[in-house]
Amino acid sequence: MIFHSVRLDADKCQGCTNCIKRCPTQAIRVRNKKAYIISDRCIDCGECIRVCPHHAKIAVTESFNELLNYKYRIALPAPALYGQFNNLENVDYVLTGLKRMGFDKVTEVSKGAELVSSATRIMLEGGGLRKPVISSACPAVLRLIRTRFPNLLGNLLPLYAPVDLAARLAREEAKKETGLSDEEIGVFFISPCPAKRTATRSPLCYEKSGISGAIAIKDIYPVLVQTMDKLTPDELEPINDSGIIGVSWAQSGGESAGLLKERYLAADGIENVINVLEELEDEKLNDLDFIELNCCTGGCVGGVLTVENPYVAKARIQRLRKFMPVSCNSIVEDFDIDSLGWTKELTPSPAMKLADNVVKAMRMMTKLREIEETLPGLDCGICGAPSCRALAEDIVRGYAEEKDCLLRKYQIEAPDKGEDWLPLPFRIKVMAEDSGEVKKDEG
Repeated sequence: MIFHSVRLDADKCQGCTNCIKRCPTQAIRVRNKKAYIISDRCIDCGECIRVCPHHAKIAVTESFNELLNYKYRIALPAPALYGQFNNLENVDYVLTGLKRMGFDKVTEVSKGAELVSSATRIMLEGGGLRKPVISSACPAVLRLIRTRFPNLLGNLLPLYAPVDLAARLAREEAKKETGLSDEEIGVFFISPCPAKRTATRSPLCYEKSGISGAIAIKDIYPVLVQTMDKLTPDELEPINDSGIIGVSWAQSGGESAGLLKERYLAADGIENVINVLEELEDEKLNDLDFIELNCCTGGCVGGVLTVENPYVAKARIQRLRKFMPVSCNSIVEDFDIDSLGWTKELTPSPAMKLADNVVKAMRMMTKLREIEETLPGLDCGICGAPSCRALAEDIVRGYAEEKDCLLRKYQIEAPDKGEDWLPLPFRIKVMAEDSGEVKKDEG
């Protein structure tokens, strides 16, 4: 069973088609005036949550009450959390505030980020990686690549994401300090996006995540900011254990800058990410060493589970960096970097396959192209599919009919009713075809 954090609230859905146009994997359709999500195509990027005007797409995360199920509770705050607070000069206000809220221990994800940066530098210098190396920190990018760009799987950096490394370190320390078992220790990620929560439940590159659950930044923020306001400087605990390199991972370009290399590219926003991956697939970016990709605009500060404008949060992170050391964590010389590597091979997703049998798939593709030629090519979305090609694919798969396209329905069933029966874009097209200005087979 495929686990997802992005869900549909059907009662709120108006069938407006905004979501189908923005989904990067064409995982949404509208049928019978309601959207539905194709599970095996969804990458939990949260783009549909961002664009839905009716708030019908929601992210499911753990509630704060989940902490009660564990004897010892650990918080893993994402560096993006720091950008949510105005005039923050000392992150110990945030970290101490989390402890006052009920956590027994706080381990920064930015600490794990600095260790991943250090390990990446060593691996790039040692060779053996297919360049340009693509960051594997954004779980939505991982799922996007395995779904739409499987030929690039070999370029991915095969290392733990910072949050998973931080969780692993925090668990090991907690077990030594308390003598408790794994089942008695709860590790909770304070998450900026639903894809990271999905990665904790259905990890792609290892068998089981060390994270017990993910709490949305927007859910914890109201209580945390009130707790922080009550803290005095004397009450702060010296918990902060990361510097500029780790905290900078909150924004696009932060991971790349931490590599201390010049030949890198950093892109954020789902459309920009897809454009970069397409160019990389066309071998146009082979002169680079490293590519950092974040599906959210601005990086993790732009996640749909945050509360602040990503550009405001990014500016706050920039100011906060002035009060921090460059880095507090690095890999020592005799450290086994392989212990930070993936334990499971990342394989392509079968979601885009027409059929497992090659001959059958080729026949379906031929039929798909024939059907696509009969469709108007307007990509209007009225049929409930994001494009005419997507509708043709749905027809070949048996999920839709040609009559779902209003122009095809007009051509098949109702030419005697006149063009006024059609929506304006179709009327214009029919008139152009009838006048000879556009040939019917040109679309």
